[in-house]
Amino acid sequence: MRVTELLMHPVRLRIVQAVFDGTPFTTQELRERLPDVSRATMYRQVEILLDGGLLEIDSEERVHGAVERRYRLHSARSLIDRDTAEAMTVDDHRRGFVASTASLLAEFSAYLDQDDANPAADLVSYRQIPLYLSDSEKAALIDALVALLHAHAGNDPSPDRRRHLLAATLFPTEPVDEVEPVADPEPR
Repeated sequence: MRVTELLMHPVRLRIVQAVFDGTPFTTQELRERLPDVSRATMYRQVEILLDGGLLEIDSEERVHGAVERRYRLHSARSLIDRDTAEAMTVDDHRRGFVASTASLLAEFSAYLDQDDANPAADLVSYRQIPLYLSDSEKAALIDALVALLHAHAGNDPSPDRRRHLLAATLFPTEPVDEVEPVADPEPR
């Protein structure tokens, strides 16, 4: 199964996001991170990710007569790079967006279901901001955001840090031929 097909499923996408830091985990530990996912679904989706090469077995240990596996994510394999994205069909992109949105909705619902959920105090945001950007401005914006995120991506968990999920979607909302050019008021 291709990486795109593996990641176009909301539960598999949530699993990848939950273990993206590369720390080895058991299925039980993963279920504690995603308590709304049933045991059968979790085991089935972990097996699919293992068969697809996104997960690998880190270690095995006998626990109470059964073999307990610790898994590790192949982070580099679990990203859709530019070449892969370019090879995707429009329907692939549609399915990927639906999976991403469904995953985000499930994560947000799980957050709201926590007894201590406090969106205002937690600075929860789900804003949409329309921007007019040229291709070069869009590329510069993406580069700046990537640099900003990389500055924080290496943060280790600690008592004063909680895991947050940042979801970004960027796409044009109008065809290029519908954009009205704005006249330059005065030459400089």
